[in-house]
Amino acid sequence: MQVRILADSACDLPKSFYDENHVTLFPLKVEINGKEYEDVKTIAPHTVYEAIRTGIVPKTSQVSPHLFEEIFTEMAEKNEDGIYIAFSSELSGTYSTAVMILEQVKEKYPDFNLTIVDTKCASLGFGLVVKEAAALALKSVGKEKILEDVLFRSQHMEHLFTVEDLDYLAKGGRVSKASAFLGGLLNIKPVLNVEDGKLVPIEKIRGKKKVMRRIIEIMKERGANMEDQVIGISQADCEETTLEMKSMIEEEFHPKEIFITSIGSTVGSHTGAGTIAIFFLNEIPSSN
Repeated sequence: MQVRILADSACDLPKSFYDENHVTLFPLKVEINGKEYEDVKTIAPHTVYEAIRTGIVPKTSQVSPHLFEEIFTEMAEKNEDGIYIAFSSELSGTYSTAVMILEQVKEKYPDFNLTIVDTKCASLGFGLVVKEAAALALKSVGKEKILEDVLFRSQHMEHLFTVEDLDYLAKGGRVSKASAFLGGLLNIKPVLNVEDGKLVPIEKIRGKKKVMRRIIEIMKERGANMEDQVIGISQADCEETTLEMKSMIEEEFHPKEIFITSIGSTVGSHTGAGTIAIFFLNEIPSSN
């Protein structure tokens, strides 16, 4: 029986991906003006960005525990093996809730073979892990091999972000309000990465063009065998910058593929419009 792959919406893969690759989606929640939506299923990222531009601050919440219980119980009753690939536990309580619900389901179904992985990844960095796992599952690769790949990619996935407006990060406590105000005045853009599952600023650079060039430099420093990789770009309503970044990456690295998606409603609620993020591996799996 094919291993069932499950993922939550913070991996920023498009809705079509889940249907086409038989991946079970757990949507996080987004609330705008008192109305709650299911990320990917009932709200598009553009709606979130438009709301933010009008001064609305969206609220986000984790996957419903009831949905976890429903899907896990259904799988246990069918004796399905699965891997739930989860958003970083440092950025959401979704992972810990899933672990708690799995323990409850296993009280009734002790042989249920589901593994939950805390990727410590976010956005399309997380999505590239899911994408490869789904491809392996469709080839009927065994659970242990898929799990090995998931763990390797999770541990070696690099995330490089830059944002248009520091205010959203200030609201989330990532930078101080004073830094955000000063950054806006001086056109200072941060470069951030993910360390042990947390979003951490690593540099502040003045001007968008310099930031993009610096991202390429960091990719050179950290990337491995870039010509053999699928490099991910996720973006929040900044297609022109994204295409420019794509062109720079192609010219510098000639990767196997550049995979582009929109930053989803949940992640986008915290980063705001104008965010662009690049994802790649700092080591290549030996099977490649």
